[in-house]
Amino acid sequence: MSVGSATPRDGVVFLHGISRTARSFRKMELAIEHGGYATLNLDYASRRKALEELAEDIHPAIELFAGALGGSVHFVCHSMGGLLARVYLARHRVQNLGRVVMLGTPNGGSEIADRLKNSYPYRTFFGPAGQQLGTHRDAATAALLPQIDYPVGIIAGDRSIYPVTGALLPRPHDGRVSVANTKLDGMTDHVVVHATHPWLMRNDEAIAATIGFLRDGRFPTHSRS
Repeated sequence: MSVGSATPRDGVVFLHGISRTARSFRKMELAIEHGGYATLNLDYASRRKALEELAEDIHPAIELFAGALGGSVHFVCHSMGGLLARVYLARHRVQNLGRVVMLGTPNGGSEIADRLKNSYPYRTFFGPAGQQLGTHRDAATAALLPQIDYPVGIIAGDRSIYPVTGALLPRPHDGRVSVANTKLDGMTDHVVVHATHPWLMRNDEAIAATIGFLRDGRFPTHSRS
């Protein structure tokens, strides 16, 4: 965590995707810190608990971070981290909430999860949260993800390094999530970059687009495909 005490400034909370760690956001975190933001790059037990439990796990650290800032608290999230942010903000609305950027988040669910969620390897590896990633959500999961009422910018990828799982997705897609299913009713902006799912947060174009949205509330024109 990096929080400056000299002058009030905005902060950014990073939430990685399922089966990833905070390290996956390090390149983007450094770029955003260079832009003058305080940062909180969280690790959480993405494969061990359901989304609602994870939201409670991350709450103390975010509450402490937000309370130490003089400016707004933004969220930058990869993949399932975006769903976790939605659950978290529905339960623990940050008073000084700023903007949210989601990279490759399956807001409309994942067709891969639909196909694999009942298989033993999938259930074992991805755990309870993995069961909440499908396109056909039960009432309980749907209730965790109410309509957004804050600024959200979404970055999708259209390149894949997964020939097998990619075959399960409608094109275009990033190998894990279709571009169509990254979209969200009420989103502020949406952009597609030429990157695959696991590398979205390390892609230079995605990093520049993220910083632009945090700063201006829109993606830079040059980021649009």
